[in-house]
Amino acid sequence: MNEHRLDARRMLCPMPVIRTQQKVEQLQPGDTVTVTCTDPGALHDIPAWCRVNGHEILGMQQHEDEIIISVRVGGG
Repeated sequence: MNEHRLDARRMLCPMPVIRTQQKVEQLQPGDTVTVTCTDPGALHDIPAWCRVNGHEILGMQQHEDEIIISVRVGGG
């Protein structure tokens, strides 16, 4: 398992989800990616995308204007 980071700050919907999808496509099942973004829509969009695609949200945090979402890549 490897840990990865994705900087999606200053991107507006739907770009944080698209960039997350592109990153996950490069990873192996069990890997994690921590997405940092500033679009508040990502709080709903990334978890919804994960549910549909079989990935797991490990945690979500909000620090001032930054949102940090940790995702574990699902197997399949």
